[in-house]
This record gives sequence, structure tokens and C-alpha cells, in this order.
Amino acid sequence: MTLFRGRRILAGAMTLVAAVALTACGSKTSDTDTAAGVSADTSGDTVKVGLLNSLSGTMAISEVTVRDAIMLAVEEINAVGGVLGKKVEPVGEDGASDWPTFAEKAEKLISQDRVAAVFGCWTSASRKAVKPVFEKNKALLFYPVQYEGLEQSPYIFYTGATTNQQIVPGLDYLKAQGKKSVYLVGSDYVFPRTANKIIKAYAAANGMTVLGEDYAPLGSTEFGTIVNKVKSSKVDAVFNTLNGDSNVAFFKEYTSAGLTAASMPVVSVSIAEEEVKGIGTQYLADQLTAWNYYQTTPGAANEKFVAAYKAKFGPDKPTSDPMEAAYVSVHLWKAMVEKAGTFEVEKVRAAADGITFEAPEGLVTVDGTTQHIAKTARIGKVGADGLITEVWNSGQPIKPDPYLKSYPWATGLS
Repeated sequence: MTLFRGRRILAGAMTLVAAVALTACGSKTSDTDTAAGVSADTSGDTVKVGLLNSLSGTMAISEVTVRDAIMLAVEEINAVGGVLGKKVEPVGEDGASDWPTFAEKAEKLISQDRVAAVFGCWTSASRKAVKPVFEKNKALLFYPVQYEGLEQSPYIFYTGATTNQQIVPGLDYLKAQGKKSVYLVGSDYVFPRTANKIIKAYAAANGMTVLGEDYAPLGSTEFGTIVNKVKSSKVDAVFNTLNGDSNVAFFKEYTSAGLTAASMPVVSVSIAEEEVKGIGTQYLADQLTAWNYYQTTPGAANEKFVAAYKAKFGPDKPTSDPMEAAYVSVHLWKAMVEKAGTFEVEKVRAAADGITFEAPEGLVTVDGTTQHIAKTARIGKVGADGLITEVWNSGQPIKPDPYLKSYPWATGLS
């Protein structure tokens, strides 16, 4: 499959979504299709939920484990009686690392399978592609991955970090370590470009200089030129927003160029334990990550989660932030539905505010206004064992601020 650059991908995805909206190709009609949206099928003793993840293509390195974590949460919920007395039936679809495919599969899950909610997407390009599908159908998406912020949708719950819960703490950490210059390296689509726009605004207001900014297509394996530019810049640190298996090629090239965490540290926001395993610890030793959860995060809830995940998928399978956020999202959905007493989307949304869950990452709370959750920020260091050990945390959950309204330097970004 050929992967195009972000802006062209999104344009194609939006065209496809518009066509689906106009023709409803392949959708199943019924008297439940009204201006209120497409209702979930709750006529039997089960209720379906959609799993929409890349099981193939460049993003499979990251998204397969997210799907697995969703399945674990469904299994746990069914073991205690399901939701409102109905067992949860997962329906999986492969987004195939292709944003128009994500939009097509989202429409199928909503209109044909009549799921009560969908859990999935990873890249912001995939989320942007499906967003109008969920809004048109008034259906719910639970999105589990950190992202660039500057977005809010009534039909999306964001259970990964927004900018003030990951990128800003990552920059604050670099600043506290005395780093005064950064080089920006990212994949060429909406998340890295928007994140880097925010990083440049932060840098300008915090005495930090951006010495370079380069992008590579998703799936790219050619990083010689970019790494040479990074090395020549003599920058204090690199902020990495590459996604998928491009990280493998980048860090191999980085190490081959003689660059190390000691000489020029990299802070990554899309590399978790699963990616560390795929890239190789020899290329990532002591490099930094910014997340909200690690397999090593202390607490009884996490011990239980890690044990359950390894028992189901294998003792060598690590847990990571995006899969934890996906796991949490299923439990939050259950709590919302049970508080609402119904699977009806608008009533579930109305019930969401203030919902809490003792998650593996710690206590999380749903903010009903933004439909994001409060999360603790954590900076970690990659160890030789492939695990990431926390070196700093925010001390308490950070309230979501997707539009960075509380930061004067962010005025005008949105």
C-alpha cells in the first residue's frame, strides 16, 4: 500500500466520507435511523462494540496491542455480567494504516453492525478521517492515543493525553534540565505538524530555540539526511513525533551516526514499551519518553492489569500507554452507560461528567465539557531491559486543556 503525505491523505479521506454520507453505500436502513442518529441494536441479550485498529500496514507495530487491550477489557466486563445485563460482543475491523479505510470501516460498524460505541484509531489522520462519520451518525468513538489537541467533538471521548498532559510537560522537563535548543523530527501528517506548531510557540515564550524541523512520510525508512542535519545542528535535544515503524529506521540511523542519549537526548511521544521491543533496546538505551503510563507505574491496579494482560497474551508481552488508555476507555464507557441506565448516545454523553476509574495509570476523571480525562504526566527513561522507568511525574492528574486556554503563549494557535 502506498502511503501519501498527510494533507493529501486527509483530503482523500474527507472526499470518501462525504460520499459515504450522501449515498450510505452498504448501510442497513431501519426505523431506528432518525435525525437523532443511528441507534445501537440492543434487542437481544448482547450489545456490540466496534474495534477499529490497524492490524496491517505501517501502524500495526503500535495498534495491534491496543486491540488486544480492548479485548481484555471486554472479557473482564463480560466476566462480571456485562453492561446493563447484556454481554458485550466485539466486532473488529482493520483500518490497515489507511485513513480512507478507517472512514469506510467506521461507517460499516455504525450503520451495519449497529455498535453501541467504537474503540480505536491511533494517528490523528485516522481520527480526523472518521470524525465526520461519527458526527453525522451521532455515534460514539473512544480515542485512546495522545494527540495534538486543538480539537473537541461531541461524539468523541479522548482517553489519551492532550497537549498539556504530555507535550507541554515534556518541554517543561527539557527546560528544567537546562536544554535551550531542540530539533523537531516527525512524520508528515497532522499530529506532528500541529504538535510542532505548539512546540515552536512554547519555545519562543520559554527561551528555547528550535534549530531545525524535518518530516518524513509515514512508513519512511530513509533517515540519513535528517540525522546528519540533526547531528550538524549540535542541538541540546531532539523532540520526536515520528509514528509507526519509521522509528525503527530513525533510531538505527541515529545510533549509527554516533548520537546517544548522553550526547543528544531524544524525547519521544509515540514510542512506548511495545515499540521499544520492535526497535531494539540497543538503539534506545536511556532515551526519554513522555507518557501518562508505563508498565512500571506503581500501584495495585497496574499490577492486576499487567498480570491479566500477560496471562492472556503471553509473559513476554509488555503493556504500554496507548493500550492502557484503550483498556480504560472500555471501562469508562461501561460506567457511563450504567450511570445513564441506557445505551442511548445522548444520555450516555450527559452522564459522563465526573465519572472516575481507578486505572492502571492512577485515578482518572472524565471532564464532561471537553470529553477528555484528567491524567498524570510522566517522563520516562528506556532501560536495557526494554522497560521504561519514570524519572518525573506531575504529582497529580492534570485537568485537560485541549485548546491550551490556560497558556498565554498559545493564543492564536487554534
